[in-house]
Amino acid sequence: MKINSVFFTASFPKVSSCPTDGLAEYAFIGRSNVGKSSLINMLCSRKDIARVSHTPGKTQHLNYYLIDEKWYMVDLPGYGYAQISKKMRQTWKRMIKDYFLKRDNMYCAFVLIDSNINPQKNDIDFINWLGECQVPFVIVYTKIDRLKKKELESNIEKIQQEILKTWDSLPQQFYTSGKKAIGRDEILGLIEEVNEKI
Repeated sequence: MKINSVFFTASFPKVSSCPTDGLAEYAFIGRSNVGKSSLINMLCSRKDIARVSHTPGKTQHLNYYLIDEKWYMVDLPGYGYAQISKKMRQTWKRMIKDYFLKRDNMYCAFVLIDSNINPQKNDIDFINWLGECQVPFVIVYTKIDRLKKKELESNIEKIQQEILKTWDSLPQQFYTSGKKAIGRDEILGLIEEVNEKI
């Protein structure tokens, strides 16, 4: 898939404010500082369509990007160790829950997991919650260019084993690097495949 145009639609503080045009949506979510903005920029072949920050918690609303005037990438707030108040954390949690349970035109959630670190409980808990709610999702391992091959394989195997404690089989998985544009064609290929079936 070739992306010709990317337009930042708006940043919505609640699900009820989101677009009503019915276009397909693909959500991107993960722990704070997982590399979400870098991945979105890489997929769009843009350097700054999504703001990259070294400070976790910068994405605070539902950020909509209209792709080729046909479908949306939706950037959701990260979960994890972002330095935010308990009240704000609950607001985000409610907003994320509402998004996945109420947006019928959300066709796939891309759950980003940092391939450089050991399995994180909040990642596993979130994946399990999506499964319980029957929300379609895939896993995207980020930053795969940062470790040596054996270390990377070991980390990913640990994550997979943790997932398999509650799943019979692994969901579809992608391996990416925003810096080296690894995984771009595979992810966009999946989106194109889903769009053709809608």
